[in-house]
Amino acid sequence: MTRVSTSTNSAMNTPTSSADGHATDSHALANADHDEKGAAQLNQHDGVKDLGWNDHPKSVPQLVGGLDNEELWTLNRRFNKQIYHVKATTAPLLGGLDLEIADEDEFSPDKLRANVERLYMTVIIGLMGFGKHIARLRSWREPRRTGVFAAVYALAWIFNLLVPTFFVTLIVLIVYPPSRPILFPPAPLALVDSNTGGVQSPKAGVLGSHDSATGAPEKHKGEAVEQEASNFVSGIGSIALSSATGKHEQGDPEGDPLNKSVPDPTRMAMAGADAKSSAQGGTPNAHHDKTKQPMEDAMWGKMRPVMHAIGDISDGWERFANALSPTPPFPKEKPRLVLASVLVAGLAVSLFTTSAMVMKGTTFGVGAGFFSDPLIWRGLDWLNKNYPNWQKLLEIRNSLLRGVPTNAQLTITLLRIGEANRAPLPPPPTSDQPPPDKPVDLDHDRLALDASNDEIHSAIHQDPAEKEAAEVAAATTAGADGKPKHRHGEHIIGFFKGTTKGGVETKLGIDKVRAKVGSNHAKNHLGVLPKPSEIGPSGPVDFKGRHKGNKGWINISTAAAIPCVSWSKEASDGSGGAVEDTINRHDKHVAFKVPIEEIKELKKVGGLGWKAKIVVGWATGKTVADGMEIVDKEGNVWKLTAIHDRDELFNRLIAIGGQKWESW
Repeated sequence: MTRVSTSTNSAMNTPTSSADGHATDSHALANADHDEKGAAQLNQHDGVKDLGWNDHPKSVPQLVGGLDNEELWTLNRRFNKQIYHVKATTAPLLGGLDLEIADEDEFSPDKLRANVERLYMTVIIGLMGFGKHIARLRSWREPRRTGVFAAVYALAWIFNLLVPTFFVTLIVLIVYPPSRPILFPPAPLALVDSNTGGVQSPKAGVLGSHDSATGAPEKHKGEAVEQEASNFVSGIGSIALSSATGKHEQGDPEGDPLNKSVPDPTRMAMAGADAKSSAQGGTPNAHHDKTKQPMEDAMWGKMRPVMHAIGDISDGWERFANALSPTPPFPKEKPRLVLASVLVAGLAVSLFTTSAMVMKGTTFGVGAGFFSDPLIWRGLDWLNKNYPNWQKLLEIRNSLLRGVPTNAQLTITLLRIGEANRAPLPPPPTSDQPPPDKPVDLDHDRLALDASNDEIHSAIHQDPAEKEAAEVAAATTAGADGKPKHRHGEHIIGFFKGTTKGGVETKLGIDKVRAKVGSNHAKNHLGVLPKPSEIGPSGPVDFKGRHKGNKGWINISTAAAIPCVSWSKEASDGSGGAVEDTINRHDKHVAFKVPIEEIKELKKVGGLGWKAKIVVGWATGKTVADGMEIVDKEGNVWKLTAIHDRDELFNRLIAIGGQKWESW
């Protein structure tokens, strides 16, 4: 673990220079000198340093001071799912941070899926935790804590101080974080029964994680709740059917012949509904139904504001969470003091406000709003003419929570810290092994639940009888050779699966021939299903990828005088220096080289279309290697395909330069 403490600044985690010299507050924080440092915050003077991009997670030192690596990788993993397409903007940033969602961001089911998953992981899980705390208090299973709450409530009620008491409690929770575990002792979410407030056995059968609703095991922190969020979206009806399949996925390649030849599963679902209606005597013929297309268009059109609303709710929740519990390098005290100051004002007002005054004020507001419509519109017109951005300025992200990041803004700041010190942050660890089917470690003595150690032990461990029954069932369904028995239906599915796999391989084989005769679309499909031998370690300087179908390496040279991204047929020496100096002397074929500061747009694109991905994934079980488009200020577009570590390359490129990004 690399952790260095310095004393150059008196204020912890505060930038030494103001954001005036940088494009955003995020850039200023990334280039600041922090009191508590990790390995990625120690400036490298001898080229780019590899902090363990291809090492075992336990071998990676602490990367950012004050932040556990598991927390960092959780943020990074979710960032990769959320951010697909960014554009540089020159517009002023009212909140001081970039990577805000563009107002013109178009709807797609894949974006909707990402937003609903984020809603589950933040808002829904948070509300579940709050509800279970309420259940614990009401159950009286923790009599001392519930008794204190009841006594304080009774005294406040007797002296007509309920509202001031509520404000004081909130202020204490905000300003003094150690009070939070005292008033609301934490407990694993899956271990608490929401009805009784007592101990329950997790729905997953074993307590393998703390922050998930099911308690499912996980290899790395946050993976269980991420899988829950994915399953949550997959279980939603009609619109979520398209979301689950990723219809209109951002970055579908144009002219994909395999994608065009695959049927649309959402259309198949609608055809099934039509068939059912016809069987019941209905007339669902689309040629005569004049409501079908208008209603479809209206629903898809309304999904854009719905998607934006879900994203705004998740953004607001994340900002409040990051204000209450700031993550380095963001300031720790300022956001909490701003929130507390508002509540102090509310406390002062509540001490001198009677219930009669509240009723009078409420009824006056209702009457004024009802009868003052012309005056209200004239006032709004005056504001729009004189202060065009007044509505934006009143948004909570630009006022009360100004400078407080969402998780995506926090992640890009952390990525920029690594780039500012020539020590790119390693990607989240991955493996094909299943998570361990065993409970997490719990300190029973510190667990504030009214249950004995034996009760907790039996709850968090799988019931031996159930485990034995599952093993017997598995043995019953297995054949003599120990392999699972196949039903007749599975043989039929296997036949179609094999046929489909052969068709996919044939189609991709034809693409190889078409690529040799000059088809650009066919060239973009080369390498989308890489062989195991083609998937090797890459990064942080060189990434395997193709350009116009040719195998090669994408090089990021940040140690050069002008940081650039380029493509060459050979890898560099890994130092991050100028590509002309770091590739082999006999290979001068550099297809393109773009200064990173000249990049105005980055877009993740799929290796195959969304329908083709479903079929290929089902038939072959392989992961499709996706690509990326780079657009410079002159409008030139460079398309890179078959990049196994596409997300890592994307993250490096958006974190290196001084651009102000906008998410699309």
